[in-house]
Amino acid sequence: MKTNLSDVLKDELNHDYNYLSSLFSEVEGTTIEKYYIAQRIEKVKELLVYDELSLSEIAFRLNYSSVGYLSNQFKKVTGLTPSHFKQAKEEKRRPLDSL
Repeated sequence: MKTNLSDVLKDELNHDYNYLSSLFSEVEGTTIEKYYIAQRIEKVKELLVYDELSLSEIAFRLNYSSVGYLSNQFKKVTGLTPSHFKQAKEEKRRPLDSL
């Protein structure tokens, strides 16, 4: 079931979305949509680092319409593809015996 973030917020908080959006932007300095996307991408990063799920499984769990859409959004926010992000994290990891 596809639901708009604006409809969910409006219904849950019992306020007009334009009011909520203006208030949020004033306080946080970003739009609700950008904030929400950033939070979702942080969750994607977390799941990529855990390396327990495929990108397809992550897209499904986080309700992305497709892996391609998730990858495009990830790259817009981070500047990296999910696979490059995962690779960069692995390269930065050091074995415990080398610490």
